[in-house]
Order: sequence, then C-alpha cells, then structure tokens
Amino acid sequence: MGLELSDLPTVDAALNATSAVLLTLGFILIRRGKVRAHKACMLSAVGTSTLFLACYLTYHYFHGTTRFLGQGLVRPLYFSILISHTVFAVVIVPLVLTTLYRALRGRFELHRRIARWTLPAWLYVSVTGVVVYWMLYHLDLPR
Repeated sequence: MGLELSDLPTVDAALNATSAVLLTLGFILIRRGKVRAHKACMLSAVGTSTLFLACYLTYHYFHGTTRFLGQGLVRPLYFSILISHTVFAVVIVPLVLTTLYRALRGRFELHRRIARWTLPAWLYVSVTGVVVYWMLYHLDLPR
C-alpha cells in the first residue's frame, strides 16, 4: 500500500500542522532558555516545511490546479486567505533562510531581530495552509 498522488494534499496539511506545532514549541522553549531543544524544534520545522514544499510541488506538477467550488460569502473569504497565504509563503522562504543562517553562524542578536518577523509570518503560512486545505477538501459545500 503506497502513497497515491491524491494523498499529497492531506500529507501537505499534516506537514503544515506539524510545522506550526514545532514553531510554537520552539518559541516556548527559547523563552524558557532551552536553547538545544529550541534548535531541534526549529530545524525540524525547517525539515517539515522543506518536505511540504517538495510534496506540494510534486502534487501540482502532476495534478495541476484544484478549483474552489464554494459560492456566496465563503468564496471571497477563501480567496482572501489563499492570496495572503500565497504572498506570505513567497516572502517566508528568504526570511527563514536568513534567520537560520544567522543562528547557525552564531549571530544571535541579528537572528533574534529577524526571527521576530519570521516566526509570526511562518506560523501564519503554516496555519493558513491547513485552513486552505480544509476549505478545499473538507468544507461541506452545496453541489
């Protein structure tokens, strides 16, 4: 029993949710002074987000676009979430890479300065990714 192409959106949502949990836990850990545990969580979040991106690109390469079928008030709500999610998803990549680079180089003051922006943006992308998935695949829409 292998993974089918149709399973990838669910895998993506799980990876996004996992990233959100790891980011939140990493934030809590650094606030408590647990630097090694924070580092492990954040590197794991980078890993799950990278795996997400690979699955996402694979799915859309082979499947193409999935159309949102909702009508009425839910339609502009969906697209406002999707558009903001997409914009932040593009912006977050260089932010994450810069934040990670600064931490790995031991430039912690610079790391902290950019992490204040990176964390909420990355959390937003992770959480809204799950919301977009739910709205596309599990929102009970009239047919």
